[in-house]
Amino acid sequence: MKNNNIRKLVAAALMAALICLSTMIVLTYSPAGGYVHLGDCFVLLAGYILGPLWGGIAAAVGSGLTDLILGAATYIPATFVIKWGVAALASVLFRVLSRGRKHALPFYAVAGLCGEVVMVVGYFAYEVVLYGAAGALSGVVGNLIQGAFGAVLSTLLMLPLSKIKYLQSFTDKQ
Repeated sequence: MKNNNIRKLVAAALMAALICLSTMIVLTYSPAGGYVHLGDCFVLLAGYILGPLWGGIAAAVGSGLTDLILGAATYIPATFVIKWGVAALASVLFRVLSRGRKHALPFYAVAGLCGEVVMVVGYFAYEVVLYGAAGALSGVVGNLIQGAFGAVLSTLLMLPLSKIKYLQSFTDKQ
């Protein structure tokens, strides 16, 4: 039991680093403010592979660290909560929808898209507080594109990853 928790902690730390790097390295700044990146793909993968608790922690820490490094400290509290919510919801929803079913593709896609709705709505709500409704609306399209791309890419990556026995061991007994 203790060994399994250490494995999950190490895997969560590695996933947080991957989320941080994938968000910073493949980054396109949006003319409306903010940026579009690949990080959401790995946020969802963290939830699918590590489960809602460890995947949520990895998503929150990796994404929050990115905000800190890129100078967007104002967003750290929102990012921490939102990305945790994305990974945890996608993880739980996938497990509920796919229970006992053979083909996982549609369940990864649905869970990922639902998780990304948390991201779009969460950042919209946070930006309403920061910039007002008109300012917050300017980021919705970029977040929708980023979320859809992250959900599709994570679904495509999770299909081969789900066959790796070592990764399956993280989702056992959650």
